[in-house]
Amino acid sequence: MIDLEAVLSLRAVATHGSVSAAAGALGYTPSAVSQQVKRLERETGVPLLERVGRGVILTDAGTRLVVHSTPILADLERLRADLHATASEDAAITGELRIAAFSTAVRGLVAPALAVLVGRHPLLRVPVRESEPWETVALVASGQRDLGIVHQWGGVALSMPEHLVVTPLFTDVADVILRRDHPLADRPVLRPADLADDTWVATFESTICRQWLRRLFDGVPNAPRIGYESMEFHSHLELVRAGLAVALVPRLGRGDLDPDLVAIPTVDPASTRDVVAVHRRSQADSPALHATLGALIAEARRRFPLRGAEPALEDTRA
Repeated sequence: MIDLEAVLSLRAVATHGSVSAAAGALGYTPSAVSQQVKRLERETGVPLLERVGRGVILTDAGTRLVVHSTPILADLERLRADLHATASEDAAITGELRIAAFSTAVRGLVAPALAVLVGRHPLLRVPVRESEPWETVALVASGQRDLGIVHQWGGVALSMPEHLVVTPLFTDVADVILRRDHPLADRPVLRPADLADDTWVATFESTICRQWLRRLFDGVPNAPRIGYESMEFHSHLELVRAGLAVALVPRLGRGDLDPDLVAIPTVDPASTRDVVAVHRRSQADSPALHATLGALIAEARRRFPLRGAEPALEDTRA
């Protein structure tokens, strides 16, 4: 009998490229993941991983096992969701619903939504992991997370596997943050060209937010001039307050600004990002998923009443 939990560990190695990265994604130790894969190799009688340099890759047999196990795991997930769905409507929602979300969504959307959700369903466990959108999509697609919250800047869609369902939540807006004594602080709106000579603080080069900032300045020579890098938008605000930089900061999770700072929108329509939830199609009947997604939609409507999505699990491609 093949150990399905060990198969999930092998899939995580395939997704993340190493045993240590797979362990981090699953919440195990690297030793535990290695032991699960070795047990799987004993059960199947074939090598599933081979060492290349300091890392590992899946053998042909390992790749076939991951590919052919996918529909089996999906069927089991559908069965589990069906069993929960056929339970009495009055029964408490229990179990675990694993979420992955980007940082400002954790702060501005997930935390307040889960406070309400856990109050209603105290037996439901909802662990949260912070991750970049493309990593979140991979985690949900591979079964390592159950629900993902991702963003897409300026209408540029993320690549979504066919077995994922996308539910729109709301549209977030990013403003340029300036010190109140900045020469442009009294403008009602700003163009990228207005800010070509300013020094910026931005997220890291590998992030979607950084890529979007560069696209915003398409056609503007030698801009933006990145002088500071930080993954925390609160650090961006502090650098602006110190007079060292200007920043582009989303409204989600930003909170109230200090009196020394002003937020000014840009004329470019790409300064918005669509925030969506993603889950596997095989989970569609899961009461835990419905309850969690409903809480997120309700919080999105509260925060963004003109942009909230309908509380339904719609197969809407982002």
